Amino acid sequence: MMVVPAIAADGATVALGGTTLLAPTTFSVPPGQFWCVTGGNGSGKTTLLRAFLGSRTLTAGSCSVLGDPVDLAKPLHRRLVASLVDPVPYARDMTLREQVTLVAASWYGNSASTAERAGRIIDRLGLAPLGERFPHQVSSGQLQLFGLALTLVRPAEVVLLDEPERHLDSDRVALVAALLTERAEEGTAFLVATHEEALVAVRDGRVRL
Repeated sequence: MMVVPAIAADGATVALGGTTLLAPTTFSVPPGQFWCVTGGNGSGKTTLLRAFLGSRTLTAGSCSVLGDPVDLAKPLHRRLVASLVDPVPYARDMTLREQVTLVAASWYGNSASTAERAGRIIDRLGLAPLGERFPHQVSSGQLQLFGLALTLVRPAEVVLLDEPERHLDSDRVALVAALLTERAEEGTAFLVATHEEALVAVRDGRVRL
């Protein structure tokens, strides 16, 4: 039986004002695999992720999620795809735990199990001791982990991440790598733009730009 790719690009190209932001790119990621996008600065890594989000229009080729063309206007697309590509907005007057719980509740409903779900991702990312702090009270690395918690606490068949290792110490990078591979084994497909060898080392596949 043919498996529909979770993420696929067929000659995906982005050009702007005569400048190529993303050269023609073709690949497919099966469900439950963790793939990395690598390449130098300016090679199009972030542009590719934004094409799958629907926030960057292709000038040629196509991008699809679970066999359907990317369409940000469709609620189903927003339900299937979670991302940390651009900075996640957060409230200064709510604690880290409150905000992660709020995002979980917006998808799963307000219940004890939702609070437990939020608590698990907070614990898994090592944020439990900081749960009652406000965003302006934590470091840049801790804010990065908070952004990952907000992203990973919601349901998604596909997760897009742009340099999730940003601002993280090596032990935290290893923690993130372990968490992403575990989630992939549970069925989520990941496409991660990265320069971090610790993430590249555990990937199932690679897109070189």
